[in-house]
Parts: sequence; structure tokens; C-alpha cells
Amino acid sequence: MGQNGKRLENKVSIITGAASGIGEASAILFAREGAKVVLADVNEEKGNGVANRIQNNGNEALFIKADVSKQDDIKKMVEKTIEKFDVIDVLFNNAGIARLKSLHELDEEEWNQVMDINLKGVYLCSKGVLPYMQRQRKGSIINNSSIAGVVGFPGAAAYCASKGGLGLLTRNMALDYAIDGIRVNDICPGVIKTPMTLDEETMGRKQIEEMEKVHPLGRAGKPEEVAYTALFLASDESSFITGSSIMIDGGYTAK
Repeated sequence: MGQNGKRLENKVSIITGAASGIGEASAILFAREGAKVVLADVNEEKGNGVANRIQNNGNEALFIKADVSKQDDIKKMVEKTIEKFDVIDVLFNNAGIARLKSLHELDEEEWNQVMDINLKGVYLCSKGVLPYMQRQRKGSIINNSSIAGVVGFPGAAAYCASKGGLGLLTRNMALDYAIDGIRVNDICPGVIKTPMTLDEETMGRKQIEEMEKVHPLGRAGKPEEVAYTALFLASDESSFITGSSIMIDGGYTAK
């Protein structure tokens, strides 16, 4: 904890998919806890909006338009972060998409799109920041996985495959980079109230209520509840935790 009692004081933190949902909540929370936040997203308007909110509250933020599946975008993201802040302490690989279809319904383009964002994106972003973290001999990488990477979900073949792969990639990275003082963990949310999941404009109220009830706590999670777990893993409070998966699922995987 910093001198001002802030858990991420002066830690430079990159958050992908930061324009909405869990990424937005995490960016705001990280900044409030003293981080210098770099927000990456394809949605320039919303991303700049979140960055402006953080800056208006007296905290440092930089928005960079970036598609995590494109190597040139990630190279630019990392270079601009170093140019602005000199170091990278935290990477929260949060960007993700879902195509909720069974395997026989998926076309190749949809399969590739999910893998490119959910898995390749983590590879590219992590590879981009690792040299700087290795040079510093410290760093925290947090991967946003899902309970769908731990248990199967009907009608979500590509999503489950991508998140399952992400869980094993996390553990591999934790072992490979422990010698460099770099910790790598993943978080596994259940159903969270975000534009990607519980969207009342595209789903009926009854369908949303049914999805919420699958959790023993009887409700869906809030983006802020996921953000607080990411904050813990980004902070020095979790200094002896690496290679772990933390369920944020209202008890779903305990069943």
C-alpha cells in the first residue's frame, strides 16, 4: 500500500477492453487506488469517455485505441505506455467476446474471431509487456477467464474452448516467469451484469432472471465485484499468489 493508503499508488496499469463493463469498472477503481491507468479498447468514443472521467477526478489516464488481436496495435499500445509512463507494472487482459453457438452452428470466421480476441489477444498483450516487466524484475498479469473455462456450458463451444485454453496458459506463464518476479493469475467470473451478457435491449427480463438464478447467491454479479478481485491481484497484497484461478461466481462452481 502506498504512502497515501492507496493500494496501487503510482503503479502503471494497462487494462484492455476498458471502455465498458468489467474493464470500465476496473479502470475507475484502479485509478481511485492510485494507479496510472492505460485504457485500451476498439471503442474510441466510450474509451475516451472513461479516461476523461478518471482525469476529471484528478487521476492519470491514457486511452489508446487498440484491437488486441492485431500485433501492430499492441506494439503501439506498449510503446505509448512506455513513452508516457516509463514502466508497466500491471496488465489486466480483460478484452473478450462471446459467440454463443454450438460447434456445428459456428462458422470458421466466428470461431477464429473468438480465439483471436480471447486467447491470441492475451498472447500478444502479454508478450508485449513481458520484456519491460522482466527488466523491472516484477509485474502482475491478470487474465479475465470465465467459469466457462472451468465447466462446460451448452451452446458456447468457442467461448468455452478459448477460456479453457486461457486457464492453462495462465498456469504456464506463472511457471515460466516466476523467476522474473512476475505473477500471473486468472479470474473466472460467472454471469456479470455487463453489456456483453445481461443486455435488456436484446434479452427478455424472464431470460435474464433465469440466468441470474443459476448462481446459489440468487443474482448476477456486478462489474465492480470483479474489479475488486482484479485490484487485489494487481496489488502487493497478493504478492505470494501466482498460477491461481479465482472464481467470482456466486457459488456456481461449488455445486
